[in-house]
Amino acid sequence: MSTSDLSPPLVPDLDQAVFMVLDDFGPLGRAWREVDEEDADLEGVLTNFFTGQYRDPVQVVAFNAGEGWSRDVSADVAQTIRRAYGQRGEGVPDFLRDFVDQHDPGGDAQLPLPLIRRSQS
Repeated sequence: MSTSDLSPPLVPDLDQAVFMVLDDFGPLGRAWREVDEEDADLEGVLTNFFTGQYRDPVQVVAFNAGEGWSRDVSADVAQTIRRAYGQRGEGVPDFLRDFVDQHDPGGDAQLPLPLIRRSQS
């Protein structure tokens, strides 16, 4: 048995989208954040955004090695974050505002207001 049979491949043979977040650590520079394999999907990344796991997120990239594609999904993530807080009737919190405003500049400036029906007397 050769040593190449024992070493894992450099790129896992996974046919799924993997999401990575570029985070800014100020004077220390930027780095792609480490994430467990099971949390590298869109849901895991969004959970990490909502719970404040990133210091100053700059970009989100998704790729699928099995299908051979990659793309910047920062705008999609920013829109999802803005929509989630809007549905709860809340504004985007300070720790996410820069990321959301940078990648979703056309987002609603005002929270949606519920329609109130007035009874006619």
